[in-house]
Amino acid sequence: MDINLRELATFGVAGNFTGHLEQAGEARDFTQVKTAEANAPKALFPTFLPHDGPSIPEYLTVFPFDEYRIIFPEGQQNLQIEPEMAIICEVAWENGQVSALKPIAFGASNDCSIRKEGARKISEKKNWGASSKGLASNLIKIDQFSPGGILDKYRIASFMVRGEEVYEYGEDSAVRDYSYFYDKLLAWCIDRLNHQADQGPAEHVHQYLTEAGCPQRIMISVGATRYTEFGQSHYLQSGDLSVVVVYPEDIYTHEEIVHRVKRDNLEEDDISVLRQRCEA
Repeated sequence: MDINLRELATFGVAGNFTGHLEQAGEARDFTQVKTAEANAPKALFPTFLPHDGPSIPEYLTVFPFDEYRIIFPEGQQNLQIEPEMAIICEVAWENGQVSALKPIAFGASNDCSIRKEGARKISEKKNWGASSKGLASNLIKIDQFSPGGILDKYRIASFMVRGEEVYEYGEDSAVRDYSYFYDKLLAWCIDRLNHQADQGPAEHVHQYLTEAGCPQRIMISVGATRYTEFGQSHYLQSGDLSVVVVYPEDIYTHEEIVHRVKRDNLEEDDISVLRQRCEA
């Protein structure tokens, strides 16, 4: 599929898997954020904008995606994999507002994050420069973004490979178990893209989008899964390999995916895999 990530505005969804923010120590950042439902996502945060503008922070115009590497942020140690599924959407605009989103492809994403105190905005923990995030090159076409479509059968698994050992980093989770998904997620994203206020850890993303030229496509990382006990308590080190796998559960078992990670044998048309080596 012909998608140039450098031309897309990219975003992440905060708090779309119950329990993740608490595990990451970030739930307190959102205590003042009011949501329509208890399990609703907390915010839509930017990770990259393809053009600069008067109100766009300079760091958000640095292209952060690298399929092969994660380069450690200077002076920071507490770096965690954020295993996610991302969707590429075509954007319809009407009278300066986002009127519709049409998901066309999906794939494995690492919305890698620095766990640090004092960051004013979510995006400050996300884009610290080149090679700070990742999206798999093997994107899979979406037939329909609704129940009964291809995504009903997909799962997200993630691993950290340190030396010869493979550790499960995030809980193996069904895509359908996101708190908000399908039409409910799209409606929420459209609302946030148009109306999210610059408040607390959230930013005025509509202003960013208009200054960036009203992009015709965006990428949204839909939300990080919960961590395993190992993932919650272990940060990345130089030399570690981060692996995020989005796979169909009707074709592969979890045990087979683990075996394939150990053998580095995940290249299949129906699997989206992102493998990134950490470098200091």
